[in-house]
Amino acid sequence: MGSGWGAACATITGMDEFVMPRTLSKGRTFVYMLPWREQDLLKVGYSRQPLVRMRSLHRRFFDVFDLDRGLLLETERLAQARQVERSILLRHAQQRSPAPLVIPDAAAGYSEWLRGVCPEVTAELQAVSARDDLPLHTLKSWLQQWFLDQGDVLYEWSLRMLEAIEYEAFNVPRELQRGDAARSLAYVMDACEAVDLPLADLFPDSVLAWRGRF
Repeated sequence: MGSGWGAACATITGMDEFVMPRTLSKGRTFVYMLPWREQDLLKVGYSRQPLVRMRSLHRRFFDVFDLDRGLLLETERLAQARQVERSILLRHAQQRSPAPLVIPDAAAGYSEWLRGVCPEVTAELQAVSARDDLPLHTLKSWLQQWFLDQGDVLYEWSLRMLEAIEYEAFNVPRELQRGDAARSLAYVMDACEAVDLPLADLFPDSVLAWRGRF
């Protein structure tokens, strides 16, 4: 049984697996601004795989980050993204702040959290987007498109997860049941709801019926 969702360029397999093409210095890279919901705090950085990066910061990233205010600036090169990020962090060096305690130390990026500058960083990313003709996405719109692009894969994957759930329920002693497939399926459906995607457009009726029982 898998234990999660999946891969933007392959298949959805495990909750912690996002297999995407990697290059050393070429290709599309995103500068991200991730506002924390509960504080006037944000994370700035860059990544070729923003979904991977967000999950490394918090498993339920769609609950802790403000998806409407968060932004992804789509650059053509890693060096370009690095330059934009560095410019923002240098400009706001006096507003650096510790990461929230729930962020894993290994993922925190201690110099990349800023307090009280969300409007300013938003304006700076908008200015770079206009100046260099680079796409600027809200986190919500980017995640919506990601899930929609995975539509067929997600549909089939959810059926496999449901099959695994039912197999475990009827064939594995209760004390040995792990519930991995159920947690994975619920997690992905939670993420889809968090970005305002109608579940009925992505999942089969049998999966929707399973969801309705909880």
